Amino acid sequence: MGTPPEDPEPNSTGPPDRQTLRLLERHLASDSFVVETEFDPDSYEPRLLHVLLDAGRYPESIETARLDIRWFTTGDFSIHYVEAHDDGFQWECRWDQHPNTHNARVHFHQPPDAAEVTGLSLSSLHPLEVYSTVLTAVDQRLETLWSTQ
Repeated sequence: MGTPPEDPEPNSTGPPDRQTLRLLERHLASDSFVVETEFDPDSYEPRLLHVLLDAGRYPESIETARLDIRWFTTGDFSIHYVEAHDDGFQWECRWDQHPNTHNARVHFHQPPDAAEVTGLSLSSLHPLEVYSTVLTAVDQRLETLWSTQ
């Protein structure tokens, strides 16, 4: 009988949660807003899920939009939203749960450059609920973009 795996360090996110990354990929791949999903480095040992969003839903000045998702066995996560604009500007924000020294464990990196950090309150930390919260925020961002055209 082997010894049980050690708990990750208290300030560690732990190893990638491959099951959760695959769950999120299945849901995102079936969303009409998503053009492509890709695991990094591959689907056998995923550490990161790249999600390319449909640029056709954005104003012309936005060339690409994507989500980069990391999820860990500790329940920690990072969901990074990035827009690349045709003038070279990059608009981004990020939803996080991880040990850190800058703010609460669950926090949000504010747009437009994800530099300012604020606490974040989520009704649920279930991966599908977090994903839903993020997609709702992206929809709101789209509404804002189109209303300023």
